[in-house]
Parts: sequence; structure tokens; C-alpha cells
Amino acid sequence: MAKTNTLYQYGTLALLVPGLFKGTLKLSDLLKHGDTGIGTGDGLDGELVIKDGTPYQIDGEGNVNKLDSDFTVPFADVHFADYKHLFDVNETLTPSKLEEKVMGMKDWQNTFFSIKLHGTFDQIKTRSVYKQSRPYPKLVDCARKQHEFNGEKVTGTVMGYYSPQLFNGSAVGGFHLHFIADDLSMGGHLLDFSTDNGEVSAQVLDNLDQQLPVNDEEFMKHDFSNDDIAGAIGEAE
Repeated sequence: MAKTNTLYQYGTLALLVPGLFKGTLKLSDLLKHGDTGIGTGDGLDGELVIKDGTPYQIDGEGNVNKLDSDFTVPFADVHFADYKHLFDVNETLTPSKLEEKVMGMKDWQNTFFSIKLHGTFDQIKTRSVYKQSRPYPKLVDCARKQHEFNGEKVTGTVMGYYSPQLFNGSAVGGFHLHFIADDLSMGGHLLDFSTDNGEVSAQVLDNLDQQLPVNDEEFMKHDFSNDDIAGAIGEAE
């Protein structure tokens, strides 16, 4: 039986900071640990959303592509979905208001949890980047060249994770959210939204299963003490 309280994380967000973008885990192996999640691809190839066991990539052009099992990732978070209803949206909700309301309802600041909002968004803005080539740039350089996409009256799912601040670097301290439209017309890393209808649900994940890419020589030899991990994550996210 799947453990629905476990967040499986492959790699760390920190490894992306200096440009360690090589995909070192196949999706077929990642999906053994969850049917829901987010991440990025080999070479920072777009933004990933895993929904109902199906993995999608939002590429640098904003196209939503279904992925095959051989696609590889340098970083991803997944879990087995068992969401519980939190509240229905009946007034204007934005990312900051979503975070404020959830954290005001629950004392979850020191545990991992997944959050999901399904609804129709009056406005929504996402981003993605093109796949990078070697020699890989740093994460902040890629973020400065991100491609942004805007939608109106789009029905879909905002989904991602909250990580405690004490894990910033391993993951994004705070909320890290992606979006995918029901009709696959758009998606990506969430930048902004506005909606006044929808349903918010959440799932506490009090167990972290983290796997590091120990067979990747670049990762094993890299000295992270020279990287401004917190600063780079703050700017890129």
C-alpha cells in the first residue's frame, strides 16, 4: 500500500543553483514513488507537472507535452495523492492570499505538505525556460531569461508543495507551485493568478524520503560552499 504521508524528493534544489542540470533519474523510476508532483527535466528542460500518474512537461515555448518513461530529471518532488478538502473559494484569491489563508487555518509551518487548487482562473501567469546546453549556466541566469505565459478564463490545477524554512536549499523554503490547464493549453511554474471560484485541498507529508544522485560525478565533486544557495533560490523562484 502506498505511503500517502511521504514526500519523495530526488536531488535538491541547491544542485540546480550552480548549473548541475544533468538528468540522472528516469521518470519510470520517479513514478514508483508517487503519482503527483513537480520538477524539471534534463538540462533544465521546462517545468514538470505529474497529475494522476501522468507526467507533463511545459517547454520553453509554453507547449504542454506528455512525457515518456525515459525522460530524465535532475530534481523532482512526488507523492501519492490523498488530498483532503480545506475550503471552497468564494472570494477573490491570489497566490499571497492562498498562502495566507492556508497558513492561518493550519499550524503547518514546520512540516511538508502538498497544496492543490482546482478552479477557473480569471487571470493566470506562468513561466518556463528552454532546455540548456553545456556548459550549463547558473540557475539565476536561466531565470532572467524565462518565458512568461498569460491566460484568461483558464480552468486547471495549481499544485505543488510547502517546505519548512529549515529545509530551504534542499527544497524551496515556503510554497513552490506549478500549474496545468485541464485542456493542456498552458502550464508552467506559477507566477500569479486571480480566481473567485474553485476548491482548495491539501495533504500533510510528515515523512521525507530524499535520494541524492551519488552516481553523478559532477554532483559528488561540486563544492556548494562557494554558492549563494539561498540568494539564488530566492531570485529564481
